[in-house]
Amino acid sequence: MLVKHVTELIGETPLFEISPEIHGLKNIDLYAKLELLNPFGSVKDKSGWNVLKDDIEQIAREGKTVIESSSGNMAKAMQLICSINNVEFKIVTNRIKVREVKQILQLLGAQLDELPGLSECPDPTDPNDPITFIEQQMAKEPGKYFHTSQYTNEKNITAHYGTTGTEIYNDVGSIDYFIGGLGTTGSTRGAGTFLKEKNPNMKNVGVIAAKGHLLPGIRNQDEMYEVGLFRKDFYDEIVVVDTDESLDAMLTMIRKCGILAGPTGGGSLAAALKYLKKIDGTLTERKKAAFIVCDRVEWYLSYLQKARPSLFALAEKEDSIRKVSAEKQEAAPQVTPQEAQKWIDSKEPLIIVDMRGALAFKASRIPGSINIPTDALDEITDAGVPFSNGQKVLFVCPQGDQSKRFAAFYADKGVECASLSGGFVGWRDASMPTEKSVKKKNRELAGAVS
Repeated sequence: MLVKHVTELIGETPLFEISPEIHGLKNIDLYAKLELLNPFGSVKDKSGWNVLKDDIEQIAREGKTVIESSSGNMAKAMQLICSINNVEFKIVTNRIKVREVKQILQLLGAQLDELPGLSECPDPTDPNDPITFIEQQMAKEPGKYFHTSQYTNEKNITAHYGTTGTEIYNDVGSIDYFIGGLGTTGSTRGAGTFLKEKNPNMKNVGVIAAKGHLLPGIRNQDEMYEVGLFRKDFYDEIVVVDTDESLDAMLTMIRKCGILAGPTGGGSLAAALKYLKKIDGTLTERKKAAFIVCDRVEWYLSYLQKARPSLFALAEKEDSIRKVSAEKQEAAPQVTPQEAQKWIDSKEPLIIVDMRGALAFKASRIPGSINIPTDALDEITDAGVPFSNGQKVLFVCPQGDQSKRFAAFYADKGVECASLSGGFVGWRDASMPTEKSVKKKNRELAGAVS
């Protein structure tokens, strides 16, 4: 097949039938939509091209810069589309958590505005927000930027209505169950809408990560509020998967099917089987199900080394902060804002660890606290216990979820510690005292006046 432009390779991805010997379903044919075989490596190739194709020539003529918030795959696709059209592209993100993703973007020549990372329990009032940052940049330099706004742009949905859904139907006809991971939700809503039109009885199933679990490309239940395209009522069911079951399913696709699927594809297969196995035994006629394999495993090797070190012949640390059970987290020591203030007033040695992003910490914080964002605190904790037994430690995240994990872990180590109930949001809502960073020039001016 001869092509003259790389965008001609976007779409028409294969639909792979998984053997019943592998999936174990007796009455359901299971298909994997191999979006990892798009030219830039992911399902986002379709979205990226669709949000740009109608405007890219004009953007180039006007010398504008395309700007978007992305954690990886959308940025990769849009960067390459912009590059081949001689258009500048700027990525604004606080969600890149895998080393290879950032390295690939650098290799592609990306302009990367990487904001300090948010914790896993997001604060809706956090100013460290990519969309807010983009709006500020556009206000400062009117006419310079073209914002594709993937989280609210309906073209993200129509991309998959006209490709992913249509392609599945053309290959195997109507589908009874359609399963896909929820990121921007463009692929599931677009393809799901088309397939539902062909079979009104079809079930749309969304996939999200369990609370506290990281699956690149799939959001967890605390993060869906950020996505403007998300419509909960669109999905007949939303299935929650954790890291381990997703990686097990990913390895099944790699080792038994020969498909180099990434963790997100594994999460979608795990969710599909979790959902379909409950239905399979009740069926009296054969049904068809399809799920999306979003991208490739090669992007995520460093993530996999952390999550499953045994795959790389690395010793797995049993006593890890990442292995604190949900039961232990719920039993973690907690204090109310009022009780925490008594700790502060007592003048006893106290370390207040604020786990939010750096910009949020600078904007407003508990007086005397130090800033160690969640990801950094994970790394520090895995290296050893940095707190002595002679001091109390108060862990503060936005809403009090992730801080319980650290309080549970360190309490087991003999550290006198607690999670702030309700997090910083609870502290602020209780009208407790806060402080913020003062710019150096302001401090110098204040000193000169005095």
